[in-house]
Amino acid sequence: MTPPYRLLALDLDGTLLRDDHTVDPRDVAAIAELQAAGVTVTIVTGRLHSGSVDAARACAIDGAIACVEGSHIVDASGDTTHAHHALAPDEVAVLRGAIDEHGLAPFVFDAGGIHHGPAGAPFADYVRTWSPALRAVDDAAAWATTPLGAVAIGPTAAVAAAHAALADHAGRVFSVRFEVRGRPGTSAVLARVAGPTKGTALTELCRLAGCTVEQAVVVGDWINDVPMFRVAGRAFAMGSAPDDVRAAATDELSTAAGAGGGIAEAIRRAGG
Repeated sequence: MTPPYRLLALDLDGTLLRDDHTVDPRDVAAIAELQAAGVTVTIVTGRLHSGSVDAARACAIDGAIACVEGSHIVDASGDTTHAHHALAPDEVAVLRGAIDEHGLAPFVFDAGGIHHGPAGAPFADYVRTWSPALRAVDDAAAWATTPLGAVAIGPTAAVAAAHAALADHAGRVFSVRFEVRGRPGTSAVLARVAGPTKGTALTELCRLAGCTVEQAVVVGDWINDVPMFRVAGRAFAMGSAPDDVRAAATDELSTAAGAGGGIAEAIRRAGG
C-alpha cells in the first residue's frame, strides 16, 4: 500500500537515536520499507553535519538533511550544500562579547566541526554530542572561521547573565539556555543566527523533495521540534516528551524518548 505522505523527517537525539546513540534495528527496517515505497526519509537535527552522518548511513539516508536546526541544509554525503545561514561578523561580535564578558568556555560551530580554546577542555566530551569533529585551538583561532553558532559553558549564574545579554539582540541572534547534564551548577547557552528553525528547514526539505509540508510527517521529542510540528501535515511526539511538546503534536507515541522503536511505531500509525 502506498503511504499517504511523501516525506518523513526525524529528529536525532531521543528520537531516531537511542540513549546509547545507536539506531534500533526495528527503526532501520521500518525506514527501509518506507524508502522502498518511495517516501523520502530525512533528518532535522540540532547536531552538525559531522555529528549526523553516522545515523544517516545507518538508515541509508543520502539526500538533503537539516543540521544546526536548519542553519545548514546539506546532502548527507556532504557533497552539496543547499542552505548555509552563518552568523555575520557583527553577530559574531555580539555573541563573543557576551561569552567573554561572563567568562564562559566557548565552542564555535562551523560546517566542518567544532573549535574550542583551552577553557573548553573539561567540557569537550559533553559537546562531542553535536559533532565528534572537535579541534582544540587557541582562543583567537576558535573564532577565525565562519560560525554557524556556538555553545558556551560555565557556572549557571554566569550563563544566565550571558543569555540575558544576548536577549537584547534576539532579532539577530537566537539563544537558548539549559543545564549541563551530570554537572550540577553548570549550564550552557546555545546561540545561532535568528530566523532558521526546524520549521523553515522542513519547508526547504519538502521543496527539495518535490512535496508540500502538508505531505510531511515529522517525529521529535523536544522543544526545538515544535516549529516543525506546527507546519507538518502530521507530527508525532515521543511518549516522554515535555507537555508543551506533546501539546504541539497531532499524535503522541507510546515509545519513550531514547528507548528505540519509536520511528517504527510512527510509521505504522501514519500508514507507512
